[in-house]
Amino acid sequence: MRPADSAFSTRLVSLDVFRGLTVMAMVVVNNPGDWGHIYPPFEHAEWNGCTPTDLVFPFFLFIVGVSLAYALAGAKSSHAPLRPVLGRVARRAAILFLLGVLTSLYPHFNFGTVRIMGVLQRIALVYLGCSIIYLKTSWQTQAITLLAVLIGYAVLMQLVPVPGIGPANLEPATNFGAWLDRTLLTEPHLWAQSRTWDPEGILGTLPALGTGLLGALAGQWLRWSGPAPVGKTAGLAIAAAVATAGGLLWATWFPLNKALWTSSYVLFTGGLALGLLAALYWLYDVRVYRRSLAPALAFGINAIAVFFFSAILSRTFALLCLPGPAGQPVGLKEWLYGWGIAPFFSDPRAASLAGAVVCLLIWLGILSLLRRQNWVWKV
Repeated sequence: MRPADSAFSTRLVSLDVFRGLTVMAMVVVNNPGDWGHIYPPFEHAEWNGCTPTDLVFPFFLFIVGVSLAYALAGAKSSHAPLRPVLGRVARRAAILFLLGVLTSLYPHFNFGTVRIMGVLQRIALVYLGCSIIYLKTSWQTQAITLLAVLIGYAVLMQLVPVPGIGPANLEPATNFGAWLDRTLLTEPHLWAQSRTWDPEGILGTLPALGTGLLGALAGQWLRWSGPAPVGKTAGLAIAAAVATAGGLLWATWFPLNKALWTSSYVLFTGGLALGLLAALYWLYDVRVYRRSLAPALAFGINAIAVFFFSAILSRTFALLCLPGPAGQPVGLKEWLYGWGIAPFFSDPRAASLAGAVVCLLIWLGILSLLRRQNWVWKV
């Protein structure tokens, strides 16, 4: 735990708000009262397509890119040796990756079937890769790298035959990425719901790197001393329109797909992230609007803590069994929902959403207390 930076003048307030809103959305979609009754916008697309829920993870990776463009700018411009900086970056990435593995291990710690990849693991790899590219290259090279990654990934997924299976395809268990995960990670260490492929697998991390690079480019644009704030906002908005349109056009032959993290999905979700950042930047950093900041900032400055501890607590509550409304034993969270929320709603989907909102409010109380104490958890 480290003291939080409370000086708005030294931070990009819009980025803190963006991060906070994204984490709040994550809490809501990850914690429904009843997984069997969810409104469609709060579910992931079954395969191809993109729902509002499918925007949460790419938005966070985009934010990682913007953040590192601010956090590492001093080291890049100082022309000092980069080895110590890269060491700190590698250390942080390793801690994030290990935290992700720990969430998979807890509470049974079965190393024989632990999922190696995951959300925190992908964040760690994207942070590491984007940081190295940002520190070592110009923004022009980063833009070229982004395009090369997206085009190369599309070619690999759509044209290269899958060993032992046949022609290239985009089906869950038979695409090139799924084959690579089974080959390198082996089936016991893949996503537990499938064991034949992993939505945060190895190959999909490559285009996810593109999402982070798009954020890094946006961060450098905002840091550039050339354009006035109005020009910076307009530049983000234009880039948002181009990227979103490009993603939708590309989706006609390489569909939007979060699990595969398709190139069209990178451009489409990145364009929406650019548009939201433009709006927030104009509101909070240009117009200096300061009302209703507290909830988003509370979540924004402790984003990793929310993700990690919400996963740990959810698994812990599942171990504490109590008799449910129908008499069968259920975990503590299900027990609280079954007795304290569900009976007050006639629509089970509304009750499920209410359960997610209650979880959000509990986290808001905890994080607001931490923020008042001026502390933030960093890795």
